[in-house]
Amino acid sequence: MVIRDLDELLANLSARQRPGRWCVVSGPPVPDGIEAAATVIEEEGITSVIRLEDADRLGVAVEFVGAWLTLEVHSALDAVGLTAAVATALADAGIPANVIAGFHHDHVLVPHDDADRAIAAIDALRAAAAPTE
Repeated sequence: MVIRDLDELLANLSARQRPGRWCVVSGPPVPDGIEAAATVIEEEGITSVIRLEDADRLGVAVEFVGAWLTLEVHSALDAVGLTAAVATALADAGIPANVIAGFHHDHVLVPHDDADRAIAAIDALRAAAAPTE
């Protein structure tokens, strides 16, 4: 079910960590044999999110090693406020967030060592939004 209402989105929010360590690289398209889990085409080059071991195989300098969190709520593409609420909760916990919007879910890259704290901050956001009886 696609959700547009922010209160409902937050009340149903959870995060699941995708296995692996992820990094963001910029340059030409990644070569065959390397999976780009996300790609953004920018004027300066192509930004790809790839596994850390693939970046190592390519010999690419890595500035950020992230955990990939998938927000387990199917937000409508025109829903307002979910990204801001999650980013604010993570910022309040001192955790950087790089958000990728997918068709079915939003995804957040956070520093790998902060994954558990990030999930706890998202869980706390859900708990604060849950209706009280």
